[in-house]
Amino acid sequence: MRTIQFREALREAMVEEMLRDERIFVMGEEVAEYNGAYKVTEGMLAQFGPDRVIDTPISELGFAGIGVGASMGGCIPIVEFMTFNFALLAIDQIVNSAAKMLSMSAGQYSCPIVFRGATGNAGQLAQQHSQCFENWYANTPGLIVVVPSNPADAKGLLKASIRDPNPVVFMESELMYGSKGEVPEGEHILPIGKAHVARPGKDVTVISFGKIFNVAKDAANALEKEGVDVELIDLRTVRPIDYNTLVESVKKTNRCVIVEESWPLASISSELAYMIQKRAFDYLDAPILRVTGRDTPLPYAPTLIEEYVPNVKRTVQAVKQVMYLN
Repeated sequence: MRTIQFREALREAMVEEMLRDERIFVMGEEVAEYNGAYKVTEGMLAQFGPDRVIDTPISELGFAGIGVGASMGGCIPIVEFMTFNFALLAIDQIVNSAAKMLSMSAGQYSCPIVFRGATGNAGQLAQQHSQCFENWYANTPGLIVVVPSNPADAKGLLKASIRDPNPVVFMESELMYGSKGEVPEGEHILPIGKAHVARPGKDVTVISFGKIFNVAKDAANALEKEGVDVELIDLRTVRPIDYNTLVESVKKTNRCVIVEESWPLASISSELAYMIQKRAFDYLDAPILRVTGRDTPLPYAPTLIEEYVPNVKRTVQAVKQVMYLN
């Protein structure tokens, strides 16, 4: 093991896969000459040259479409969006082309491509640069949606995503690029569609993913000091979802809290709550509770951001509520 940054883990994954397979290339705004908007692709232009690390115009729909076409032609593109807020301009190519290509072509064309970039709140970036669209993409058959919570998962899941024959939406937190964590030496690949029980427990199941998983982890640590034993699960992927792991956990703990950053309506937590009650209703000793972003565009003021985003206090309160401790 060694300790590296989230951005370094992502870079390692791409470099290792590009060295393994010459069909893989990276494209996006500022990925080459500027070394990446968040320095994820730093040094890759010098290593692989302009044919495999390609700067694009500010035209998300255009270069996403080029990526889909290249994928159909036998390449494996990694398309970087500076933020998934901007990828709204490319959602037609992601949803109507990449996700549906295998079906529309009756299996004649696959679309191995990774769309990756930053998602969610990153501080005072206001309404149009702070949104979570994981549930939008997860609603689309044909896509895989991955949201890692730490550097080791970022590397292992990105390598798996690049090797997958299906289109993958790989969503990273802008606030996590500089965060550090232990990453295994050598080849490190994690299975797509398998949740991780990060902390076994017996009193309550807490489910989360992405950077908000770390809020859930801090809440679990705080609750431990009060004698509450939390079983903490990191989804890792939100399409497909590992329902079996979640259901088996709830059968053991009999209580569940789901924490995610997105808006509450039609969110990932909505679907999880439905599926858990469907498959484990007789095991529940309390209604499932959700801790989500507030049902409003993200404010700009720091005090309002703190109130908007799921935090440790709100998560602890939800856990205590399902345990009838408050």
